[in-house]
Amino acid sequence: MATIETVTLEVADPTAANRFYTTAFGLDTQIRLRASEVPTTGFRGFTLSLTVSQPANVDSLIDAALDAGATPLKPAAKSLWGYGGVVQAPDGTIWKVATSAKKDTGPATRQIDEIVLLLGVADVVASKRFYVDQGLVVAKSFSRMYVEFAAGASPVKPALYRRRALAKDVGVSPDGTGSHGLLIGSDAGPFTDPDGFAWEAAATATTP
Repeated sequence: MATIETVTLEVADPTAANRFYTTAFGLDTQIRLRASEVPTTGFRGFTLSLTVSQPANVDSLIDAALDAGATPLKPAAKSLWGYGGVVQAPDGTIWKVATSAKKDTGPATRQIDEIVLLLGVADVVASKRFYVDQGLVVAKSFSRMYVEFAAGASPVKPALYRRRALAKDVGVSPDGTGSHGLLIGSDAGPFTDPDGFAWEAAATATTP
């Protein structure tokens, strides 16, 4: 079964980005950073989601991100499915922090239960077929809207969502041009998917 081994964000200032992710979310080894000046504008076609156990943890992480310099896109709020909010990191990456729980069961922590990489795609069915051919295993599939793949032992779970729906979910315009600013390291790589997302062999996915 193919899984994600590394997620590398291409950023203008890796030192500043590393400081933000460590301060805001406590992420260090889960997300890699690579210096890049490749132009990109608007929505980059993907989001990263942090799943936590209770609303207090959502608030704790979002508050820490805002204090560290993130831009609010959607304030944390209750919904039919739970509780969550969305911020944009200084490097431009969009992060959603959410929980399916609607009530707190203990003191607030910054414990992250799961990281989900959501790729916004033009055709969920075609992209699902493509990724299955690359060795990924489907864990959940909801018609033509959403597909979630098995994470295995990886800290990051890959998923597919329609690009326009993903942009709407996080409160931004679906328009965007240039680089995705994302490299995905996996034992399935290297390849480029139908929407231009680049996967590389995990052995070469290093931070310079």
